[in-house]
Amino acid sequence: MSINLTCDLSGATTALPHFWEHTVGSGHASLALRADWQVQLKKAHEELGFQYVRFHGLLSHPMDTLICQNEKLLYSFFNADQIFDFLVSIGMKPFIELSFMPEALASGNKTVFHYKANITPPKDYKEWAQLITKMVSHWVVRYGIAEVREWFFEVWNEPNLKDFWAGTQTEYFKLYKHTAEAIRKVDKSFRVGGPATAKNEWIEDFVEFCRKNKLPADFVSTHHYPTDAFGEIGSDTIEQLAASRRSIMREDAQNVFRQAKGKPVYYTEWNASSNPRGPLHDEPYTAAFIIKTIMEANGLVAGYSYWTFTDIFEENYFPSVPFHGGFGLQNIHGIPKPAYRAFELLHQLGDKLLMVDGMHATVDAWVIKKNKNSFTVLLTNYALPKHRIKTEKVNLTLMGVSRNCTASVQRIDEAHANPKKTWQEMDKPEYLSASEVEHLTQASMLIKETVKCRNDDSAVTFEIDMLPHSVASVTVRFQPN
Repeated sequence: MSINLTCDLSGATTALPHFWEHTVGSGHASLALRADWQVQLKKAHEELGFQYVRFHGLLSHPMDTLICQNEKLLYSFFNADQIFDFLVSIGMKPFIELSFMPEALASGNKTVFHYKANITPPKDYKEWAQLITKMVSHWVVRYGIAEVREWFFEVWNEPNLKDFWAGTQTEYFKLYKHTAEAIRKVDKSFRVGGPATAKNEWIEDFVEFCRKNKLPADFVSTHHYPTDAFGEIGSDTIEQLAASRRSIMREDAQNVFRQAKGKPVYYTEWNASSNPRGPLHDEPYTAAFIIKTIMEANGLVAGYSYWTFTDIFEENYFPSVPFHGGFGLQNIHGIPKPAYRAFELLHQLGDKLLMVDGMHATVDAWVIKKNKNSFTVLLTNYALPKHRIKTEKVNLTLMGVSRNCTASVQRIDEAHANPKKTWQEMDKPEYLSASEVEHLTQASMLIKETVKCRNDDSAVTFEIDMLPHSVASVTVRFQPN
């Protein structure tokens, strides 16, 4: 039985800003000094439209932004400059996460990740503020006041988790106060925000703290994953997701939007799971998840930073297996995953959204207007693991037109844009030759296929088969008047 959906192309539209292109995540700062990281970021910027990049550890080892030698504090912004010089050169900007604690200022020795990022509060908040002021002032001299006014300064990373902040909420708010004041000391228009929490937490407390203390909070930032309510990062992702609600991410964003009290909301991390070796990150499943999640967040967030653009990532160790379930849109060789192709399809969209009539348990549809002669029908067939899903036939009618049209479809599913499947058919080689990388890159490509349209007097109808956990983007073009 077909699923029947309809859309009046002459109907009213709502705005669809490309908020998902604002920022994208990466691992930690020193990776940005690698040539392959830079190649992959430039590709993601040019092909997917990302404008900002965010990463951990700008202030801590191995960046060595501040060290103590012979009881004297020594500042060095050289490594950070190399990263920012590159970003500016390719037309991107930093979304600066101010973390982690330089050992010279640390009040304790608690660390996280294999690169031993210190997570303790500063032993001297005045010296911390001096570091921030010196660093930001340096960037004004190097890049100009107009450029730095376009940047974002986010205070710390996930301070509500003991893994990332050894202090209390009160101590984090003290850190925020000293940091925000230090930044605004350089320029009153610089953008600073937080609380950069995991699991959508501390939002109301943060907004109220800033209000009561008359502190700048130019934006609210937080993180979420559909697995947030279940166990630790290393637990089984499939079992976690089986207990999640299908639109839990939208529910989260609605709550944070309300709690932010009019301040712009930036999700500076999100993905299909918080497991750094997630079994779904390399699969077409995640492409369908991305499309649905982003389209449902429209109107609620100013920026939605996917975690991450690359598998060049080493919070625990640096893997050699090409498809190991890493967070990235691209694997360690730069081969685009289905998730990358999902962002490619999103980048092709226009910015005007039309209403679609019809509902289904697993199939969702959006119609986006690019201009008066071109529309995109974006379809997903998606369910959480261990929820019922099957191949569906979608019958879509576009009304309000009287001209002939042509249509083509680009797909992401088990048989399309799925390089991991090709790699598995190659017996899963751990180390790839240049020719194997090229072969897998070709297997990842989106392919345009013709769709048969039925043109009636004032409507166009077509059918699309949707495999489980799939994406289809149908471009419909009408003959000019």
